[in-house]
Amino acid sequence: MTLVRIALILPALLAAGMTTISGGPTAETAKPVADFTLTTADGKPWSLHGQKAAKVTVVAFLATECPMANGYLPILSDVATKYSDKGVRLVGVYPDPDTTAAQLAAHAKEYKVAFPVVRDPKHVSVSAFSPKVTPEVVVLDETFVVRYRGRIDDGFVGRLKQKATTTRHDLVVALDEVLAGKPVTLPETKAFGCSIGEPEKAEATINTPVTYYKDVLPILQNHCQSCHRPDQVGPFALTSYKQAAKWADTCLEEVKARRMPPWKPEKNDLLTGERTLPPESVKVLQAWADQGRPEGDQKDAPPAPTFAAGWYLGEPDLILESSEDMTVGPDGRDLFRVLVFPTNLPDDRYVVAMEVKPGNPRVVHHTLQLVDTTGQARKRLAGFQSTARPDAADRGPGYTMSTMGWGIPVNPNNYIGGWAQGMLPKKLPSGVGQHLPKGADICLQMHFHRTGKVEKDRTRIGLYFSKVPVTQTYRSLPASGLIPFIQAIPAGEKAARVERSWRLTEDVTVYRLIPHMHQLGKAIELTATPAGGKEKTLIRLPEWDYNWQEQYELKEPLKLTKGTVLTVRGTYDNSSDNPRNPSSPPATTYYGEQATDEMCYVFLGVSTRSTARHVIEPVGGFFGK
Repeated sequence: MTLVRIALILPALLAAGMTTISGGPTAETAKPVADFTLTTADGKPWSLHGQKAAKVTVVAFLATECPMANGYLPILSDVATKYSDKGVRLVGVYPDPDTTAAQLAAHAKEYKVAFPVVRDPKHVSVSAFSPKVTPEVVVLDETFVVRYRGRIDDGFVGRLKQKATTTRHDLVVALDEVLAGKPVTLPETKAFGCSIGEPEKAEATINTPVTYYKDVLPILQNHCQSCHRPDQVGPFALTSYKQAAKWADTCLEEVKARRMPPWKPEKNDLLTGERTLPPESVKVLQAWADQGRPEGDQKDAPPAPTFAAGWYLGEPDLILESSEDMTVGPDGRDLFRVLVFPTNLPDDRYVVAMEVKPGNPRVVHHTLQLVDTTGQARKRLAGFQSTARPDAADRGPGYTMSTMGWGIPVNPNNYIGGWAQGMLPKKLPSGVGQHLPKGADICLQMHFHRTGKVEKDRTRIGLYFSKVPVTQTYRSLPASGLIPFIQAIPAGEKAARVERSWRLTEDVTVYRLIPHMHQLGKAIELTATPAGGKEKTLIRLPEWDYNWQEQYELKEPLKLTKGTVLTVRGTYDNSSDNPRNPSSPPATTYYGEQATDEMCYVFLGVSTRSTARHVIEPVGGFFGK
């Protein structure tokens, strides 16, 4: 089985802290582990040495709020089931002291856990095995000597950094070797997951310089809770003192590394919506952690924020929704699904805004929208659905793609925006709109993360139409840095660079920018050079993240005059050191829509008074200089 790629982005995705284990089986740890007793979710005792009848005992450290631990639950359940007849007994240990017996029982039922689960609020087993993260597993032989500890497989190389393929299933290999009476080839591996740690609550005191209610809660409300609250994309909530204290070290690690809040572009005064934490706020969080995470006086708490429950821009003029839920299976690679929504409009309209409302924010990572007037998406949908199995893990409306794309010929002028966690819809200025022909379809390309259990989603789209005559047409300009069929990304290159320039043939006004690469992408940049002027960077992402792609809005519309040269520069890592490389060994890669191909685009959302089909041309011709 292949491990899920978890979601976050959230984006938010997500602040689950990842660390690596240290130490390993030594002369000291080669001795039998002393017995200890824990309690199951239904209140029954479970003891380590009570597993005497087992040939092998596997202790898996887990947590209800850890996305990586939850993502591995289907794999652990599969191992427990398949190896049960061979004398292997697997137990899930939950060391979080805030997890109640009722919560543990509900969690095990929700994820269909096929092995016993126990609570360890006092960290008895943590003291015995010294795990550092969840999920982390320990394999003991029939004499209770530790034979293996570490990761479940090599599917990840860092915090939420999943390899394109899982090549070694370490837990399974260790079980097979122990059962065969052989030494374990790799007795210890590095595990990545959510930190195990018990918050040390300091005495609440008004005189403490930094407290949760007075200093930390305002930071969380302003920068974190939009995603880190119940039923949102964040893997855990940050709406209470206990939650903040528990995840304090994790949050510090993420904000210091600038992974959270998620914002990929370099500092740029042109862009709005920047999700970054001011340095002074980071210092407050550090001081709070250093002081022992004092709670303070609840009277100092600011009012709770209010999050919009309905449509952000008010009731849409047209709401598009599937007639059935999309079912997303528990494990496997991320799912790319294209939903086709007939608009059934009797006449042409102009779209001034679009709002995407995920039915299940935990699994919907981002979307891209396209207008289709050819009917080809409908045909592809009909063909896919005619052979779709009703019992497939992924089932429901739409058709599946192996990677981002629509699987049909695309007119770039028909892109109609995108959505990612944290993005808010924004209306175009009066008199500007995107043409939506009568009878057209809206194709919604959805990127689903998996959570370790079956999920349901029914995403809706709200369209807002112009109420005044449109004098400037909004469209998407595709500026590419990679020349199809000509430029190659050589196998083994760690920093292969591509560059291509485009000249505007008409005046345009820019409202938003959407960079796009595939899994070899490392960095991407778009610059603009007016005729006779100096080059200016419009957007630069120094660390491209395939799993966090979004649309970036400009603070103010940017006018670019006819003759302005747009230059796209991209950098790729096509080496074996890139864990996301879909080819092993690395292969020379060209432009294309498949998972093993590459792209290098920055789409510009612009308006123009020109009626020409194209308002941009490649410098040096379509095949480069």
